[in-house]
Amino acid sequence: MTTLSDIARDLKVSVVTVSKVLRNQGRISVRTRKRVLKRAKELNYQPNLVARSLVTRRTYTIGLLLPDFTHPFFAEIAKAIAETVRPRGYHVIISYFEEDPALERMEAESLLSRRVDGLILASSQLPGKMGLFNQLRVRKLPFVLIDRPIDGVQASFVGVDNEAVGRLATTHLIEQGCRHVAHLRGPKIGLAADRLNGYREALKKHRMNAPHSYVVAAGFQDHTGYEAMKRLLNRNPRPDGVFCYNDPVAIGAMKSLLEAKLRVPEDVAVVGAGNVHYSDALAVPLTTIDQQTRKIGARAAELLLEQIESKRPPRAAKILFVPELVPRKSTQR
Repeated sequence: MTTLSDIARDLKVSVVTVSKVLRNQGRISVRTRKRVLKRAKELNYQPNLVARSLVTRRTYTIGLLLPDFTHPFFAEIAKAIAETVRPRGYHVIISYFEEDPALERMEAESLLSRRVDGLILASSQLPGKMGLFNQLRVRKLPFVLIDRPIDGVQASFVGVDNEAVGRLATTHLIEQGCRHVAHLRGPKIGLAADRLNGYREALKKHRMNAPHSYVVAAGFQDHTGYEAMKRLLNRNPRPDGVFCYNDPVAIGAMKSLLEAKLRVPEDVAVVGAGNVHYSDALAVPLTTIDQQTRKIGARAAELLLEQIESKRPPRAAKILFVPELVPRKSTQR
């Protein structure tokens, strides 16, 4: 079995240098780094994880708690996290909890029992419900929140400015000539409320009013968006533009519109959020808001590794990426 000493002896460098290269740490010249990585590959070097864990008291695993792993948004985040931590010798264990706060706590306990070194989570815990986070604090487990900020939790957070998402989407619809703009809102979590606030701010800025009935609960999936759009079509006057909580909701909404023999965007323009990978492959390509998904995953992973590997816990950081409009046919009149 190849060891660090074997690689060091072959290249006439120190074992410490080899170790730093393989852990992607320290200031090592580009030339030396390339030589070490090339020789490690030639010798099919495999780290002894058990020995390393005994020395460092780490398992080199990270827990990732997601509400829905099948959603392309979270799948992209998971991919970015894995790609960020893998070169540092860490692996990701993923659990999901179907937007169920009780199941989330159970899955978190399962990850803790596996002795993960840290946790990244898009939590569904309601404001004021601190049980899960208090448990993490007691165990001194590093963790980072993504996508969904939780009031009262002292932890690093990485996400997008969700009020800006709502403002950007709604403003775009108004600029396309829509005068009756509705909103299919998401589940009862903080980011959905922020997107609703952004929607209302954009209407107010343009001196436009929308009846209370123009805001319809639509969940976060395509079938819930489909049903919500059917309800919205009964409003008078019928909306001519709809800002949807996310892309799946928007896709369900467009299906409902087409079944009702309405044209997108000529009769009703539609904007989603998330820029999922298939949004431009639809029969009517979907205008959406890019939430910088991969940046969120990569930055969250970096912050967590910083916590895990620092001797002193770093200050909690709040990172909000700026959303970007991706215009496509669903709004181009």
